[in-house]
Amino acid sequence: MDFLTLFLIYLCSVLAVAALLCLCSGSKESFLTRSANRASQVLSLVIPSQLQSVTHRALHRLFHTRSCLFVVLHVALQAAVFGEYTWEVFVYCWELQFHLLLLLLPYLLLAGNLGCFLLCSRANPGTVTKSNAASLVKVYAYDGVLFQRGLVCPTCTVEKPARSKHCSVCRRCVHRFDHHCVWVNNCIGAANAGVFLLYLLSLTATAAALAAVTAALLIQVLLLSNAMHGTYLDAQGQEHPVEIAFLVQHLFLTFPRIVFMLGFVILLTLVLGGYCSFSLYLALTNQTTNEWCKSRRFGGSPHLPSQPRDRPLVYKNIYSKGIWRNLKEIFNPPTVLERKKK
Repeated sequence: MDFLTLFLIYLCSVLAVAALLCLCSGSKESFLTRSANRASQVLSLVIPSQLQSVTHRALHRLFHTRSCLFVVLHVALQAAVFGEYTWEVFVYCWELQFHLLLLLLPYLLLAGNLGCFLLCSRANPGTVTKSNAASLVKVYAYDGVLFQRGLVCPTCTVEKPARSKHCSVCRRCVHRFDHHCVWVNNCIGAANAGVFLLYLLSLTATAAALAAVTAALLIQVLLLSNAMHGTYLDAQGQEHPVEIAFLVQHLFLTFPRIVFMLGFVILLTLVLGGYCSFSLYLALTNQTTNEWCKSRRFGGSPHLPSQPRDRPLVYKNIYSKGIWRNLKEIFNPPTVLERKKK
Protein backbone atom coordinates (compact mmCIF):
# COMPACT_ATOMS: atom_id res chain seq x y z
CA MET A 1 0.00 0.00 0.00
CA ASP A 2 1.57 3.29 -1.12
CA PHE A 3 2.02 6.45 0.93
CA LEU A 4 -0.87 8.38 -0.63
CA THR A 5 -3.36 5.58 0.05
CA LEU A 6 -2.39 5.46 3.73
CA PHE A 7 -2.61 9.24 3.94
CA LEU A 8 -6.08 9.29 2.34
CA ILE A 9 -7.34 6.55 4.67
CA TYR A 10 -6.10 8.54 7.67
CA LEU A 11 -7.68 11.76 6.37
CA CYS A 12 -11.02 10.08 5.63
CA SER A 13 -11.06 8.50 9.09
CA VAL A 14 -10.54 11.88 10.78
CA LEU A 15 -13.25 13.52 8.67
CA ALA A 16 -15.66 10.62 9.27
CA VAL A 17 -15.21 10.87 13.05
CA ALA A 18 -15.74 14.64 12.90
CA ALA A 19 -18.90 14.22 10.79
CA LEU A 20 -20.22 11.56 13.19
CA LEU A 21 -19.70 13.88 16.13
CA CYS A 22 -21.58 16.68 14.37
CA LEU A 23 -24.50 14.46 13.33
CA CYS A 24 -24.96 12.77 16.69
CA SER A 25 -24.51 15.84 18.89
CA GLY A 26 -27.98 17.24 18.18
CA SER A 27 -30.10 14.13 18.76
CA LYS A 28 -32.30 13.83 21.84
CA GLU A 29 -30.75 10.60 23.10
CA SER A 30 -27.55 10.68 21.11
CA PHE A 31 -25.74 7.60 19.92
CA LEU A 32 -22.54 8.99 21.47
CA THR A 33 -24.17 9.29 24.88
CA ARG A 34 -25.52 5.74 24.77
CA SER A 35 -22.18 4.40 23.56
CA ALA A 36 -20.27 6.26 26.27
CA ASN A 37 -22.62 4.96 28.97
CA ARG A 38 -22.30 1.38 27.74
CA ALA A 39 -18.53 1.68 27.44
CA SER A 40 -18.28 3.06 30.97
CA GLN A 41 -20.36 0.15 32.28
CA VAL A 42 -18.07 -2.37 30.58
CA LEU A 43 -14.89 -0.62 31.73
CA SER A 44 -16.16 -0.43 35.30
CA LEU A 45 -15.97 -4.23 35.42
CA VAL A 46 -12.30 -4.20 34.39
CA ILE A 47 -10.80 -1.03 35.86
CA PRO A 48 -10.09 -1.06 39.61
CA SER A 49 -12.46 1.02 41.73
CA GLN A 50 -9.64 3.20 43.10
CA LEU A 51 -8.55 4.16 39.57
CA GLN A 52 -12.18 4.89 38.66
CA SER A 53 -12.48 7.19 41.67
CA VAL A 54 -9.29 9.05 40.79
CA THR A 55 -10.40 9.43 37.15
CA HIS A 56 -13.83 10.67 38.21
CA ARG A 57 -12.33 13.28 40.53
CA ALA A 58 -9.89 14.40 37.84
CA LEU A 59 -12.65 14.79 35.23
CA HIS A 60 -14.84 16.62 37.74
CA ARG A 61 -11.94 18.92 38.54
CA LEU A 62 -11.36 19.66 34.85
CA PHE A 63 -14.90 20.18 33.61
CA HIS A 64 -17.00 21.07 36.66
CA THR A 65 -14.74 23.50 38.51
CA ARG A 66 -12.96 26.63 37.34
CA SER A 67 -9.47 25.70 36.19
CA CYS A 68 -6.71 27.44 34.25
CA LEU A 69 -5.52 24.19 32.66
CA PHE A 70 -7.31 24.78 29.34
CA VAL A 71 -6.17 28.41 29.30
CA VAL A 72 -2.57 27.25 29.69
CA LEU A 73 -3.11 24.63 26.98
CA HIS A 74 -4.66 27.29 24.73
CA VAL A 75 -1.66 29.60 25.12
CA ALA A 76 0.81 26.71 24.77
CA LEU A 77 -0.73 25.59 21.47
CA GLN A 78 -0.61 29.11 20.07
CA ALA A 79 2.98 29.53 21.22
CA ALA A 80 4.02 26.20 19.65
CA VAL A 81 2.32 26.95 16.32
CA PHE A 82 3.66 30.49 16.06
CA GLY A 83 7.09 29.38 17.21
CA GLU A 84 7.21 26.88 14.37
CA TYR A 85 5.80 29.47 11.95
CA THR A 86 8.44 32.03 12.95
CA TRP A 87 11.35 29.58 13.01
CA GLU A 88 10.57 27.72 9.79
CA VAL A 89 7.88 29.29 7.59
CA PHE A 90 8.69 32.97 8.12
CA VAL A 91 12.40 32.45 7.41
CA TYR A 92 11.78 30.46 4.22
CA CYS A 93 9.15 32.94 3.00
CA TRP A 94 11.50 35.84 3.69
CA GLU A 95 14.21 34.19 1.63
CA LEU A 96 11.71 33.63 -1.19
CA GLN A 97 10.75 37.33 -1.00
CA PHE A 98 7.11 36.94 0.04
CA HIS A 99 5.29 40.22 0.64
CA LEU A 100 5.99 41.48 4.16
CA LEU A 101 2.33 42.30 4.87
CA LEU A 102 1.34 38.72 4.04
CA LEU A 103 3.96 37.38 6.46
CA LEU A 104 2.90 39.77 9.25
CA LEU A 105 -0.85 39.14 8.81
CA PRO A 106 -0.94 36.11 11.19
CA TYR A 107 0.83 38.16 13.89
CA LEU A 108 -1.66 41.03 13.52
CA LEU A 109 -4.58 38.63 13.78
CA LEU A 110 -2.93 36.97 16.79
CA ALA A 111 -2.66 40.33 18.57
CA GLY A 112 -6.36 41.00 18.02
CA ASN A 113 -7.26 37.49 19.15
CA LEU A 114 -5.24 37.80 22.36
CA GLY A 115 -6.95 41.11 23.10
CA CYS A 116 -10.40 39.55 22.67
CA PHE A 117 -9.29 36.57 24.74
CA LEU A 118 -8.25 38.75 27.68
CA LEU A 119 -11.44 40.81 27.51
CA CYS A 120 -13.62 37.72 27.29
CA SER A 121 -11.90 35.82 30.10
CA ARG A 122 -11.72 38.74 32.54
CA ALA A 123 -15.11 40.34 31.85
CA ASN A 124 -18.16 39.92 34.03
CA PRO A 125 -20.54 37.89 31.83
CA GLY A 126 -23.59 39.43 33.49
CA THR A 127 -23.90 37.96 36.97
CA VAL A 128 -27.41 38.05 38.45
CA THR A 129 -27.28 39.29 42.04
CA LYS A 130 -29.85 40.27 44.62
CA SER A 131 -29.23 43.93 43.86
CA ASN A 132 -29.81 43.75 40.09
CA ALA A 133 -32.21 40.77 39.80
CA ALA A 134 -35.32 42.95 39.94
CA SER A 135 -34.14 45.11 37.03
CA LEU A 136 -32.86 42.19 34.94
CA VAL A 137 -36.23 40.46 35.22
CA LYS A 138 -37.70 43.32 33.17
CA VAL A 139 -35.21 43.10 30.29
CA TYR A 140 -36.56 39.99 28.53
CA ALA A 141 -40.08 38.63 28.45
CA TYR A 142 -40.78 35.07 29.63
CA ASP A 143 -41.73 32.75 26.79
CA GLY A 144 -43.67 30.42 29.09
CA VAL A 145 -41.91 27.36 27.66
CA LEU A 146 -38.19 27.48 28.31
CA PHE A 147 -38.42 30.29 30.86
CA GLN A 148 -41.13 30.55 33.50
CA ARG A 149 -41.91 33.58 35.61
CA GLY A 150 -41.45 33.34 39.37
CA LEU A 151 -38.78 30.64 39.48
CA VAL A 152 -36.09 31.15 42.12
CA CYS A 153 -32.57 29.81 41.86
CA PRO A 154 -32.11 27.48 44.86
CA THR A 155 -28.39 28.24 45.03
CA CYS A 156 -28.34 32.02 44.55
CA THR A 157 -31.82 32.53 46.14
CA VAL A 158 -32.75 35.17 43.53
CA GLU A 159 -35.57 35.24 40.99
CA LYS A 160 -34.31 33.93 37.67
CA PRO A 161 -34.68 36.45 34.82
CA ALA A 162 -35.73 35.13 31.43
CA ARG A 163 -32.83 33.69 29.41
CA SER A 164 -30.67 33.28 32.54
CA LYS A 165 -29.20 30.09 33.95
CA HIS A 166 -27.19 29.05 36.97
CA CYS A 167 -23.67 27.94 36.05
CA SER A 168 -22.56 25.09 38.28
CA VAL A 169 -18.91 25.73 37.37
CA CYS A 170 -18.82 29.43 38.27
CA ARG A 171 -21.54 28.96 40.93
CA ARG A 172 -23.55 31.99 39.87
CA CYS A 173 -26.57 32.87 37.75
CA VAL A 174 -25.69 34.52 34.43
CA HIS A 175 -27.98 36.83 32.47
CA ARG A 176 -28.61 35.64 28.90
CA PHE A 177 -26.49 32.57 29.62
CA ASP A 178 -24.94 30.97 26.54
CA HIS A 179 -22.46 28.42 27.89
CA HIS A 180 -19.41 28.03 30.09
CA CYS A 181 -16.23 28.06 27.99
CA VAL A 182 -13.31 26.17 29.53
CA TRP A 183 -10.89 27.73 27.01
CA VAL A 184 -11.45 31.24 28.40
CA ASN A 185 -12.27 29.95 31.91
CA ASN A 186 -15.41 32.07 32.07
CA CYS A 187 -19.11 32.02 31.33
CA ILE A 188 -20.43 33.55 28.12
CA GLY A 189 -23.38 35.80 28.86
CA ALA A 190 -24.98 39.10 27.93
CA ALA A 191 -21.95 41.23 28.82
CA ASN A 192 -19.25 39.33 26.92
CA ALA A 193 -21.12 37.49 24.11
CA GLY A 194 -20.00 40.06 21.53
CA VAL A 195 -16.35 39.84 22.54
CA PHE A 196 -16.55 36.05 22.49
CA LEU A 197 -17.88 36.14 18.92
CA LEU A 198 -14.98 38.40 17.89
CA TYR A 199 -12.62 36.03 19.68
CA LEU A 200 -13.90 33.08 17.64
CA LEU A 201 -13.75 35.00 14.36
CA SER A 202 -10.21 36.24 14.99
CA LEU A 203 -9.04 32.77 16.07
CA THR A 204 -10.46 31.22 12.90
CA ALA A 205 -8.93 33.97 10.75
CA THR A 206 -5.55 33.44 12.44
CA ALA A 207 -5.56 29.72 11.73
CA ALA A 208 -6.69 30.32 8.13
CA ALA A 209 -3.92 32.89 7.56
CA LEU A 210 -1.30 30.49 8.92
CA ALA A 211 -2.59 27.72 6.67
CA ALA A 212 -2.63 29.97 3.60
CA VAL A 213 0.93 31.27 4.07
CA THR A 214 2.29 27.79 4.84
CA ALA A 215 0.53 26.22 1.85
CA ALA A 216 1.83 29.01 -0.41
CA LEU A 217 5.36 28.31 0.81
CA LEU A 218 5.16 24.59 0.10
CA ILE A 219 3.73 25.18 -3.38
CA GLN A 220 6.48 27.69 -4.12
CA VAL A 221 9.13 25.22 -2.95
CA LEU A 222 7.72 22.52 -5.23
CA LEU A 223 7.67 24.89 -8.19
CA LEU A 224 11.26 25.96 -7.62
CA SER A 225 12.51 22.40 -7.19
CA ASN A 226 10.82 21.27 -10.43
CA ALA A 227 9.35 18.36 -8.50
CA MET A 228 5.96 18.95 -10.08
CA HIS A 229 7.24 18.42 -13.61
CA GLY A 230 8.86 15.60 -15.54
CA THR A 231 10.04 12.35 -14.00
CA TYR A 232 12.03 11.14 -11.01
CA LEU A 233 14.47 8.31 -10.40
CA ASP A 234 13.78 5.56 -7.89
CA ALA A 235 16.38 3.64 -5.84
CA GLN A 236 17.12 1.35 -8.80
CA GLY A 237 17.71 4.30 -11.15
CA GLN A 238 14.51 3.80 -13.14
CA GLU A 239 12.46 6.79 -14.29
CA HIS A 240 8.85 7.24 -13.20
CA PRO A 241 6.34 10.02 -13.89
CA VAL A 242 5.72 12.37 -10.98
CA GLU A 243 2.58 11.45 -9.02
CA ILE A 244 0.72 13.20 -6.24
CA ALA A 245 1.91 10.54 -3.81
CA PHE A 246 5.49 11.40 -4.65
CA LEU A 247 4.87 15.13 -4.09
CA VAL A 248 3.21 14.57 -0.72
CA GLN A 249 5.92 12.15 0.38
CA HIS A 250 8.59 14.55 -0.84
CA LEU A 251 7.15 17.33 1.29
CA PHE A 252 6.86 15.07 4.34
CA LEU A 253 10.47 13.99 4.04
CA THR A 254 11.83 17.46 3.30
CA PHE A 255 9.69 19.61 5.65
CA PRO A 256 8.10 17.20 8.17
CA ARG A 257 7.39 19.78 10.87
CA ILE A 258 5.97 22.33 8.44
CA VAL A 259 3.68 19.75 6.83
CA PHE A 260 2.52 18.54 10.25
CA MET A 261 1.80 22.12 11.31
CA LEU A 262 -0.09 22.74 8.06
CA GLY A 263 -2.29 19.69 8.62
CA PHE A 264 -2.98 20.79 12.19
CA VAL A 265 -3.95 24.36 11.30
CA ILE A 266 -6.11 23.20 8.37
CA LEU A 267 -8.03 20.85 10.65
CA LEU A 268 -8.25 23.61 13.27
CA THR A 269 -9.57 26.05 10.66
CA LEU A 270 -12.29 23.60 9.61
CA VAL A 271 -13.38 22.93 13.20
CA LEU A 272 -13.31 26.60 14.21
CA GLY A 273 -15.03 27.59 10.97
CA GLY A 274 -17.90 25.22 11.71
CA TYR A 275 -18.22 26.51 15.27
CA CYS A 276 -18.06 30.12 14.05
CA SER A 277 -20.83 29.44 11.56
CA PHE A 278 -22.97 27.98 14.33
CA SER A 279 -22.24 30.95 16.63
CA LEU A 280 -23.11 33.41 13.84
CA TYR A 281 -26.36 31.55 13.24
CA LEU A 282 -27.24 31.86 16.92
CA ALA A 283 -26.35 35.56 16.92
CA LEU A 284 -28.37 36.33 13.78
CA THR A 285 -31.42 34.49 15.15
CA ASN A 286 -30.99 35.85 18.71
CA GLN A 287 -30.57 32.50 20.39
CA THR A 288 -28.11 31.19 22.93
CA THR A 289 -26.46 27.80 22.96
CA ASN A 290 -28.42 26.96 26.10
CA GLU A 291 -31.73 27.87 24.42
CA TRP A 292 -30.86 26.00 21.23
CA CYS A 293 -30.00 22.82 23.13
CA LYS A 294 -33.15 23.06 25.25
CA SER A 295 -35.37 23.65 22.23
CA ARG A 296 -33.86 20.62 20.45
CA ARG A 297 -34.64 18.39 23.43
CA PHE A 298 -38.04 19.89 24.11
CA GLY A 299 -40.05 17.25 22.30
CA GLY A 300 -39.31 14.74 25.06
CA SER A 301 -40.02 17.08 27.97
CA PRO A 302 -43.13 16.66 30.12
CA HIS A 303 -45.92 19.21 29.98
CA LEU A 304 -45.52 22.24 32.19
CA PRO A 305 -48.16 22.80 34.90
CA SER A 306 -49.47 25.90 33.10
CA GLN A 307 -50.17 23.98 29.87
CA PRO A 308 -53.14 21.67 29.26
CA ARG A 309 -52.10 18.06 28.82
CA ASP A 310 -54.14 17.68 25.64
CA ARG A 311 -52.35 20.62 23.94
CA PRO A 312 -48.84 19.93 22.63
CA LEU A 313 -46.18 22.41 23.65
CA VAL A 314 -44.62 24.29 20.78
CA TYR A 315 -41.44 26.30 21.27
CA LYS A 316 -41.17 29.59 19.41
CA ASN A 317 -38.25 31.99 19.59
CA ILE A 318 -39.84 35.24 20.76
CA TYR A 319 -36.55 37.11 21.10
CA SER A 320 -35.65 37.44 17.41
CA LYS A 321 -36.14 40.99 16.08
CA GLY A 322 -34.55 40.70 12.64
CA ILE A 323 -31.01 40.00 11.53
CA TRP A 324 -29.59 43.49 12.01
CA ARG A 325 -31.20 44.13 15.40
CA ASN A 326 -30.26 40.65 16.60
CA LEU A 327 -26.62 41.22 15.69
CA LYS A 328 -26.68 44.66 17.28
CA GLU A 329 -28.04 43.18 20.50
CA ILE A 330 -25.01 40.88 20.81
CA PHE A 331 -22.64 43.85 21.00
CA ASN A 332 -25.04 46.23 22.77
CA PRO A 333 -27.22 44.23 25.20
CA PRO A 334 -30.62 45.81 25.91
CA THR A 335 -31.39 47.47 29.22
CA VAL A 336 -34.64 48.01 31.05
CA LEU A 337 -34.94 51.57 29.72
CA GLU A 338 -34.41 50.44 26.12
CA ARG A 339 -37.12 47.81 26.42
CA LYS A 340 -39.62 50.34 27.79
CA LYS A 341 -39.05 52.61 24.80
CA LYS A 342 -39.99 49.87 22.32
